Amino acid sequence: MRAVIQRVLNASVSVDQKQVSRIDNGLLILLGVDITDSEDDLLWLVQKIAGLRIFSDHDDKMNLSVRDIDGEVLVVSQFTLFGATKKGNRPSFLRAAKPDKGEKDYLKFVDELQGLIEKPIQKGVFGADMKVDLCNDGPVTLIIDTKNKE
Repeated sequence: MRAVIQRVLNASVSVDQKQVSRIDNGLLILLGVDITDSEDDLLWLVQKIAGLRIFSDHDDKMNLSVRDIDGEVLVVSQFTLFGATKKGNRPSFLRAAKPDKGEKDYLKFVDELQGLIEKPIQKGVFGADMKVDLCNDGPVTLIIDTKNKE
């Protein structure tokens, strides 16, 4: 799995010009599922993100997690995170999970993360043409790939 995590002041997703989800202070997570991802990958990533200390404490140091600040989370599926661009100019998406596996893992990721942060998680619409609007705070943007668990 590959996730792009952005600390945001707010974020929203619209489909067909209708807003389907919105959050305020918290995390926008763009999530891609690889064809080889396992449940261990999913659980590792959920734990990592839930504990990620990227929010400022009283001393203006990044010491707090989304749980610590009672922040909100919006998760958007994004198979294009596995676009390979090594050859030519048109990305290949061979590593991206097929829609059935991608959606199953995406929904399980949301459920597991919701259980850890103990707060409802907002979602995009799997497979839809979504418009994502956000105000990145910092900006703080991180990329985590379960195939690179340093």
